[in-house]
Amino acid sequence: MNDDHLNQAVQLRQITKRFPGVIANYQVDLDVNYGEILALLGENGAGKTTLMNVLAGLYHQDEGEIILHGKPVSIDSPKDAIKNGIGMVHQHFMLVDSLTVAENIVLGMESTGISINMDKIQKDIEKISKYYNIPVDPKAYIWQLSVGEQQRVEILRLLYRGADILILDEPTAVLTPQEAEELAAILRKMVNDGKAVIIITHKLNEVMAFSDRVMVLRKGENVATVKTSETNREKLAQLMVGREVFFRLDKEKAKIGELALFVNNVQTLNDKGIEALENFSFALYSGEILGVAGVSGNGQRELAEVITGLRPISKGSVEVFGKEISNCTPLEAIKAGVSHIPGDRLGVGLVPNIAVSDNLALKAYRQPPLSKGMVLNHRSISSFAKKLIEIFSIIAPASSTPVRLLSGGNQQKVVLAREITASQGMLIAVHPTRGLDVGATESVRRTLLSQRDGGAAILLVSEDLDELIQLSDRIMVMYEGKIMGIVPADEAVPDEIGLMMAGEKVGKYMEAQQ
Repeated sequence: MNDDHLNQAVQLRQITKRFPGVIANYQVDLDVNYGEILALLGENGAGKTTLMNVLAGLYHQDEGEIILHGKPVSIDSPKDAIKNGIGMVHQHFMLVDSLTVAENIVLGMESTGISINMDKIQKDIEKISKYYNIPVDPKAYIWQLSVGEQQRVEILRLLYRGADILILDEPTAVLTPQEAEELAAILRKMVNDGKAVIIITHKLNEVMAFSDRVMVLRKGENVATVKTSETNREKLAQLMVGREVFFRLDKEKAKIGELALFVNNVQTLNDKGIEALENFSFALYSGEILGVAGVSGNGQRELAEVITGLRPISKGSVEVFGKEISNCTPLEAIKAGVSHIPGDRLGVGLVPNIAVSDNLALKAYRQPPLSKGMVLNHRSISSFAKKLIEIFSIIAPASSTPVRLLSGGNQQKVVLAREITASQGMLIAVHPTRGLDVGATESVRRTLLSQRDGGAAILLVSEDLDELIQLSDRIMVMYEGKIMGIVPADEAVPDEIGLMMAGEKVGKYMEAQQ
């Protein structure tokens, strides 16, 4: 790379950002050049997204400066950022479902007249779409699009608005392997045209495949910046967590026990009243992990909610350890032995405004020593919470800290600690390692395997194929509320699984193995 300032897109100098009780970034320097992809890595709570939110105008730094084209600039809002050619695609997309692609792309832009020429806007979008090979229909409504297509809309919106410095937060978290490859080609086309791209990701395979340079944050500070061609996954993982990380876990052959879960011809609707599961049947046994593969939005969330009492069914039945729990309450599901790590950790898994300790005790509080009758023992709850905080390496200023103030990864650890501790033989785990750094991911995966080896039945919903293949004994592939096939994990081929996730039939897997 040419380090001449004319090729430098942005320089961050001595950026410090504080929140109550936390220093998210401390004197961080970052350089990104036009014509390169910079990967930003770090543990949960290391300050990656905070740093990029400063650059994108969502936060303002407490100290330090942003230098653009060799001159200091003040970025006080996302509008300031886009005026300076900086745009960010967030992990959770900022789109309005009821509007078209074109309407979302121009939403909030300053109008140049009293009317908007949608025909011209659509043609301009189509031109950009064709140039970068980002196929999206400008007239389509957002609710009609897949998650991968919605991400393309976010990228098109930034390109339409003239961004030449693009930030993508966990860009492949909701994509099939084929969609991830397509995204890599799009990003490479952008940087070949002279744009600068920063990706925040915890997937080291993608760092190695996508990026030109890698910057590693640890505890809010920059510990290293290296060329991707001069490093590897093992070295990067060690930089992130400060110790050696093992990527392959030894998995013993499953000792299959009793039938733990039987879902028989289940039918249910999603939140829009559309069929989410259709005649859905499978079996899960004690001592095994059944992985569930699929692009987000194909019925995985509804399946987990049906089993855990959060969603009613209109047809069929659900049995846990021989007891029917169809249309039960969440408490009845818990009493039947079901623990649930939900995909929406803040909306479903946690109570954001109460303390970490109280969130950790949300299931155990009904029994001694955390309570006696109707009276809670706050000393026991505090001791219980501190023990789990230590075991699961939860980073929090104190056990009394409201859980909303923790990083996303540490919020996830709170859910994991509570549900794994409370598990009574069955665990429904939806994206249990999403947003976790490699060290925490390794710990969670070992814990799941330990639970399985101890006889637990685990339904593992994940969009990470490597994770599914590594942990599962069988993999069930879902598409539009149906089972495309159930594959022995040791026979799984990622490309074939990816095709099934996209709705393609792979003959040898079409007969679901129940």
